[in-house]
Amino acid sequence: MLDKTVPYVGFYMRRAPGTRIPPYELPKGFDFTFYRDGGEADWAKIESAVLEFDSEFAALMFFKENYAQFTDELYGRCIFIETSEGRKVATATAWWSEIYGERRPWLNWVGVYPKYQGLGLGKAIIARATELMTEIEGDVPFFLKTQTWSYKAISIYTACGYEPCYEKLLYRDRSDNCKKAMRVLRRFLR
Repeated sequence: MLDKTVPYVGFYMRRAPGTRIPPYELPKGFDFTFYRDGGEADWAKIESAVLEFDSEFAALMFFKENYAQFTDELYGRCIFIETSEGRKVATATAWWSEIYGERRPWLNWVGVYPKYQGLGLGKAIIARATELMTEIEGDVPFFLKTQTWSYKAISIYTACGYEPCYEKLLYRDRSDNCKKAMRVLRRFLR
């Protein structure tokens, strides 16, 4: 869950080619599953529960605006962890975007219901999504966008081979955001 008491700075992380993907094992009673029709409602519930969106409706609208036209790709890129009862409790998306005319793989929208955090589901879904991106895109650099509010997730990203990215990835981004974020995290989280 986001900690909005921390000063906000958005920044990028990068996984270099050849970086080892850590082994992961889901606890008993949990399984990986892929997006299926209607899965956007589960995605919206998870992402709003971790405070990425102010409401399920806002999350659902984001999903529809950014992913709905790529349904065929969602079937193999948007993953969930679900309980043995079929409740989806975590999600991540092994996505991509075109940046400066180059296709770049991105780990998008990682979320674990607060009630299920601390069970190893975050590490498992990040590692599985990274593995999935390697299978789909090849062993190339992968990126993710995060923020200082997600400092708990940042430690998991780091354990999964992602490092702070100091390069400017998008024309509208500030190249010094990563340095600012690291200063905030060092200062605020002592």
